[in-house]
Amino acid sequence: MLFVRSLIYLIVIVIFTLFFAPLSLLTFPFSFETRYRFIKLWAQFNLWWLEKTCRLRYRVKGLENIPDTNAIIFCKHQSVWETLALQRIFPPQVWLLKRELLWVPFFGWGLALLEPIAINRKSRREAMNQLLAQGMKRLADGRWVVIFPEGTRVAPGQKKSYQKGGAILAEKSAYPVVPVAHNAGEFWPRRGFIKYPGTIQVAIGPAIDTRGKSYQEINQQAESWIEGALAEFSASSQGNP
Repeated sequence: MLFVRSLIYLIVIVIFTLFFAPLSLLTFPFSFETRYRFIKLWAQFNLWWLEKTCRLRYRVKGLENIPDTNAIIFCKHQSVWETLALQRIFPPQVWLLKRELLWVPFFGWGLALLEPIAINRKSRREAMNQLLAQGMKRLADGRWVVIFPEGTRVAPGQKKSYQKGGAILAEKSAYPVVPVAHNAGEFWPRRGFIKYPGTIQVAIGPAIDTRGKSYQEINQQAESWIEGALAEFSASSQGNP
């Protein structure tokens, strides 16, 4: 049944995307806020259909930690799921991503309408310059900025070094960093087809005041909170078989 449910989920999402993607391109003449509200419906439908077919829900702790002003989100990256859920949890946001994604027909074109921070990952110096220039502009425009500090999806129980790009943006801009931890990879594995039923735990930490801090200090503080929250998820699941 897990395979069947996951297959039904995928089939409907593919059909819905083929219908929705051309419609999203029609929002081009409108403001960012209007484009975002419409295109976000795709993520909301995904989450709703995921719950209906695969019985996969989520619970968020720490909503009170979301500041009133825009900030930089440092989120653990384990799955596709968080790319959907962050749009539901946080205000309008832009993403740090590789520019090649914008070249994908329809999907990439729609993604471009959301004004992401698109970087050339083949050149570290160019990527850093793009991140700082575009990131500072998005923040000044009132956007939230989403960054996966490990740079790629990492399976539950594993960890990669937190890269410095997002922390340097926080240091230079003095915008706060909001750390986010979750265990979505346990239910929707990296590169996995099967979606397992259950409740994904999401934790939002207190905003980190980056003023006067070095990027190393910012990274260390964010990493400590995120990895600590993940350890709490693991201990909780072991204590409740």
